[in-house]
Amino acid sequence: MSRVTLAQWQMLVAVVDHGGFARAAQAVHKSPSTLNHAVHKLEEQLGVKVLEPVGRQVCLTDAGKLLLRRARQLIEHATALEDVAQRLSSGLEAEVVVSIDQIFPEAAQASALETFACCYPQVRVQLYESVLNGGIEMLEESRADLVVTGLQARDVLGEPLGSVRFIAVAHPGHALHRLGRRLDLRDLAHYRQLVVRDSALKQATSAGWLKAEGRWTVGHLSTSLDMVRRGLGFAWLPETRIAAALCEGSLKALPLTAGGVRHVPMQLYFTDRDRAGPATRAMAQALRQAVARLEETPPEHLRE
Repeated sequence: MSRVTLAQWQMLVAVVDHGGFARAAQAVHKSPSTLNHAVHKLEEQLGVKVLEPVGRQVCLTDAGKLLLRRARQLIEHATALEDVAQRLSSGLEAEVVVSIDQIFPEAAQASALETFACCYPQVRVQLYESVLNGGIEMLEESRADLVVTGLQARDVLGEPLGSVRFIAVAHPGHALHRLGRRLDLRDLAHYRQLVVRDSALKQATSAGWLKAEGRWTVGHLSTSLDMVRRGLGFAWLPETRIAAALCEGSLKALPLTAGGVRHVPMQLYFTDRDRAGPATRAMAQALRQAVARLEETPPEHLRE
């Protein structure tokens, strides 16, 4: 039994997408008779009618609709396979696009980028500093080669990349500290909370907001930190970002009965691990190593 070729499936898809043999022929630069023959041969080989005439056009049969869906998947997989081969043959990619959540430790991020720059000085880097679903959105839309996020992606397996410890803090002179007692969430609800805006365009969330009466939403984690240090509100902030402020006393942890400390596990995702070139893989390895080094050196305020 002869097998249907990929080219036959591609010609069938072209006929359907362009509404007929004549238009498809112009689009794919083949004669209408060539397309007609390829599709009829496909039907003979499968023993299934996939197209039927409707007026002056051709339309898919019910069986044709099912086969077309599978054909599109086959063509997509074949294209991806060719892309992998092309990347392997061409060698190093010219650019690596990385989305890293703003909660990721600054020191680890800087260390990873320095390591990468030394090894691949000729490769451009596009760094997106995302918040919440922003990185997930870039992953799902294949707009980044690597994504580092504190959220779990759907249908994609990530790898652990450390954990970020958040601490609820405010300026030492903030009204919450002046209460002079242990606090609960009801106390916090009466004061301004500073939160960072989700950078996703389609599925933004307000994770961590306690429905505080005076919420202020900012665009970057550094802005939130600056406002907390100025006494403009309270916030949960990554410990790595506030370690120095805690040591010098310009920030003070809120004495919450529960929930004052949160742990967010970070994940590293490849948008397509199989297609990842040497530079993308090197960036991922640099991030892993930077996190490992950071974990070996705890913040100064936690040392003995």
